[in-house]
Amino acid sequence: MNSENIETTPVLIVGGSLVGLSAAVFLSWQGVPVVVVEKHRGSSLHPRAIGYTTRTLEHFRQTGVEIPSSLQGTKPPRRARVESLTGTWFEEYPWTPGGKGGAYGAEESPVHATAIAQDRLEPILRERATALGAQLRQGTELVGFTQDADGVTANLRRREDGSEYRLRAQYLIAADGADSPVRAALGIDRHGEGLLSVQRSILFRAPLEEYLEHGVVQFEIRQPDFDAFLTTYSDGRWVLMLSDDVERDTEAQLAAVRRAIGRTDIPIELVTTGRWELAARIADRFSAGRVFLMGDAAHQLPPNRGGFGANTGIDDAHNLAWKLAAVLSGQSAPALLETYDAERRPIAELRREQLFARADYKAYLQTPKSDVPVLDDVSIELGQLYRSAAVLGAGPELPAAQTPQQWAGAPGTRAPHLWITVGDKECSTLDLFERGWVLLSEDARWADAATSASRTLDIPVEFVRIGVDATPVDGYGFDTAYGLTGTGASLVRPDGYIAWRAATAPDDPAPALTDALAHVAAPAGRGIR
Repeated sequence: MNSENIETTPVLIVGGSLVGLSAAVFLSWQGVPVVVVEKHRGSSLHPRAIGYTTRTLEHFRQTGVEIPSSLQGTKPPRRARVESLTGTWFEEYPWTPGGKGGAYGAEESPVHATAIAQDRLEPILRERATALGAQLRQGTELVGFTQDADGVTANLRRREDGSEYRLRAQYLIAADGADSPVRAALGIDRHGEGLLSVQRSILFRAPLEEYLEHGVVQFEIRQPDFDAFLTTYSDGRWVLMLSDDVERDTEAQLAAVRRAIGRTDIPIELVTTGRWELAARIADRFSAGRVFLMGDAAHQLPPNRGGFGANTGIDDAHNLAWKLAAVLSGQSAPALLETYDAERRPIAELRREQLFARADYKAYLQTPKSDVPVLDDVSIELGQLYRSAAVLGAGPELPAAQTPQQWAGAPGTRAPHLWITVGDKECSTLDLFERGWVLLSEDARWADAATSASRTLDIPVEFVRIGVDATPVDGYGFDTAYGLTGTGASLVRPDGYIAWRAATAPDDPAPALTDALAHVAAPAGRGIR
């Protein structure tokens, strides 16, 4: 290695799969140069994730990631318990037991949940990240790293020729999977239910479209001595999941697929196989110094009907991106980054808890545990609560999640979606929240308050007067959705979460807003109080 010439980058991302690529998109869109290293040359032949929830699609929409329409529609995939595709159909049951079976809060958003195979989505993310300026280095692996008070020095190896070089980053993001070498090097332990089971999967192609005519795309196969799970990627590919850890030869794989189908006259093309560990583990910390964990490196959540795995990791990336951008630009103090762990780790714990409240995984619990109520999809997806120093007014007495209507724009929650017109364009209130801080109010007095706070703290705050700069399409609903009176105001963070709210305007709005912004935005030189 050349010890004299060391490359530099503000952020190094280790792991170029879904979460790492999403982080690259979100950071690059914020104007932060990033380098992504991924040891593999491309996506896995065996696609893993397929379902992407409403909030994930909001992140992609915001940053210009265009996802093709799903062949499975916009509602949660339907599931049935069957003897086989051609055998007895025992029952179809709700996507979320105890829930209302909604479409992840589609009525609360300008977008819908969607389905796309992971190996189809990753190239879209690579293309968008590259277009935004990210450097993607596939076939490159992290050998080791050290960190100090000023940054992280990574030793990297090109797998093609074995050559090594060093790269200096101000921050490192570990999106390197459940077995994360970065997390292990940091000595961060994990807790949770641990390993639940080991499963084998068979990816294959077969002309089985006729069995999708009812709209069911997931099938629990129940036969004597044969329990399996069969689902389609809606592109001619199917995957059969077997709840055992048995290595099968070609003939045994074909026999298992035919048993699940219930026919022997269907041509089957075997594509590949996989071995999967179903486990529930949460890292004890999501950061250490200048290194941040996200995705499976931070929380291993087994597949389920809530789509918690990949989507939780993508949400991690979105949460951290604006904070890194604010700190790297000198706008905010590094103390802002401490709120990443404070906000995201409780969400991982909430989703792990919800996993084991559902019948899919409840049986895995080895110790007595009180029943946990199953939350509606929309509560988990669009109604999670952040409690941290970057939020004012999200106390410990509040629930971890509830519906957007119940929250009514409370601090610590995602800003509600309303259809609005801006000029001659119809859009969503979510389109107002992009790279900076936004203050919403119907009262013109808050304009001067925003100007004063911006000037005092050197943090730009855009004031949007509802009814003038942006008008609700229905004419009403803003105050109700955001929990304000006609004079109140809501301060929204760059990630679209409400940081502070004044339900009614104080006599002098300027010092109130300045004080709130000084608390939640960690202005450089002040830190978070």
